[in-house]
Amino acid sequence: MPEADDIVLVVTTTDDRALADAIARALVERRLAACVRIVPVGSVYRWQGEICAADEFAVEAKTTHAAAGAVQAAIAALHPYDLPEILVLPALGGSDAYLGWIRSEVTPAGAR
Repeated sequence: MPEADDIVLVVTTTDDRALADAIARALVERRLAACVRIVPVGSVYRWQGEICAADEFAVEAKTTHAAAGAVQAAIAALHPYDLPEILVLPALGGSDAYLGWIRSEVTPAGAR
């Protein structure tokens, strides 16, 4: 499997489909992500001492390690949650063609 040590997935969630779409579009338009997948999910979590359950949308941005900081900053600026989930997960591998496409579509912050 081809190495993908420069490719990451930046993940957040929101309970609002329109916001998920807005985050996805902003990241792709700014060339911070090559693709953003939006997936309906159910979440169970503890918040302020209470166990909560919510229907949410997982927003998964496929990007490069170099652009991950700018992706995180964009999500934080667009997200209304007090504490939005923002996780950066490494890609462990993938097809050369797909990894190359991600690299070609993302322009790291400062290189524009």
